[in-house]
Amino acid sequence: MALIKSVRGFTPQIGKECFLADNATIIGDVRMGDECSVWFNTVIRGDVNSIRIGNGVNIQDGSVLHTLYEKSTIEIGDHVSIGHNVTIHGATIKDYALIGMGATVLDHAVVGEGAIVAAGSLVLSHAVIEPGSIWGGVPAKFIKKVEPEQAKELNQKIARNYLMYSRWYTEEGRE
Repeated sequence: MALIKSVRGFTPQIGKECFLADNATIIGDVRMGDECSVWFNTVIRGDVNSIRIGNGVNIQDGSVLHTLYEKSTIEIGDHVSIGHNVTIHGATIKDYALIGMGATVLDHAVVGEGAIVAAGSLVLSHAVIEPGSIWGGVPAKFIKKVEPEQAKELNQKIARNYLMYSRWYTEEGRE
């Protein structure tokens, strides 16, 4: 069973039909929407400031979400996919965005709707990634625009797949 821990008077609020892996850790001022999945060894640490997660978000294995005390928060929109071993620190991720495996997104960065951050990228503090664009590298830079419908379709497919995978871990999925 996931570790859900209150701190400083804040208790995480988890939406309906969410999957929380047995060793996921969710702490403090965290609000998560419906049909989300938080995978193995993920830490969502809302101890020093707030973390808000929309509906249909998947936060894959080994990811860490944290903020700066009294300076930054995390806001994640709907149907966002956060790849394995991602670090998000005090950033905003808009609807249908995809953060690739091993990427880092730093304080006050904004990842636009339907944008893609390539695996292994470093998005610096205060960077603004335009909707429907792909950024990659260290530090991350603009690579190209993608068709908004193409990006949305890809990102929705990944989000739907993770919802399906999460169902495999429920009692019904084991039968």
